[in-house]
Amino acid sequence: MSERPEREEQLAYSESMAKMLDEQARRQKAAKLIAVVRHALGVESLEGLTAVDVGCSAGFIADELALAGAATTGVDIDEPGLAKARARFGERVDFRLARGEDLPFGDESVDVVVLNHIYEHVVDPEAVVADIHRVLRPGGLLYLGVGHRFQVIEPHHRLPFLSWLPQRAADRYMRLTGKGTEYYEHYYTPRGLRRLFAAYDVWDYTLPVLADPAAFSAGDNVPAWAARVPGRVLAAGLPLVPTYVWAAFKGAAAPAGPALRVPPRHVG
Repeated sequence: MSERPEREEQLAYSESMAKMLDEQARRQKAAKLIAVVRHALGVESLEGLTAVDVGCSAGFIADELALAGAATTGVDIDEPGLAKARARFGERVDFRLARGEDLPFGDESVDVVVLNHIYEHVVDPEAVVADIHRVLRPGGLLYLGVGHRFQVIEPHHRLPFLSWLPQRAADRYMRLTGKGTEYYEHYYTPRGLRRLFAAYDVWDYTLPVLADPAAFSAGDNVPAWAARVPGRVLAAGLPLVPTYVWAAFKGAAAPAGPALRVPPRHVG
C-alpha cells in the first residue's frame, strides 16, 4: 500500500517550479548522475545504450544523456516542459507525453533509467517503480536521486521539518508561512525507500560522491573540503544527508567501476 495520500497529478510542473528551467543547475545535476551511471556500469561512455529520463520536464538532463552517447527518451506529463524540450533538443532526444506508471516501452528494452527527485511528486510511486523494473533489461540500471522524510530543510519550499509533518499539519504550515495552500510532495522514510526499491539490487553512492565530489561532478552542492574528511566520519553523518544517490540494478549486480576512496555501500 502506498504511503502517499491521494493527490491530483502535478501537470505543467515546470510552470510552477522555476528551478526546473535553471539550465546550468540541471546540467550540473546531469553531470553528476552520468558520472555515477558510468561508474556503476563500468563504462567510459554511454554509447550503444538506451536511456530514459522519467520526469524529464524541460529536457536538460535528457539532453546531457544524449550528448553522453545514449539513445535517449524523455517522458513526462508536463506538456509545457515537453514543448520547451522538443523545441530545443528534439533532434537529439525523443520526448513523449507519458506517465511513469505506463511507460511506452517494451519489456526489458531499456539499459538505463533516471528517476531524479521524482518519486515524491507522483500519485503512485509503487506503480512507477514497478513499470521501470518492467522496461529495464536484466542487468540494467536505475539511477536514483531520492530525498527522504527526515531531511531538515524541505527542498521545494525551504521550510524546516516540513516533510516530517502529517499531511494536515504540513498543509497548515504551508498556509501559515505563505508558501501555498497545501503541501503536495510526499517523502518516504529511509526504511520506506528501501521497501519501495526492494525489487532492485541497490548500491548507495551518497558517500562516494561526498568523498570525491570532483570525480562525480558534484562541486555544485558538495564543498571541496568533504574530500578530506575520513570515510568513517562521512558515514556517521549519512542520516543528516538530505538526498541519497543510489544505483539500482535489475538483478544481482555490483558496481563495475574502478576502486574509490569510499566505496559504494550495498543497500540490498
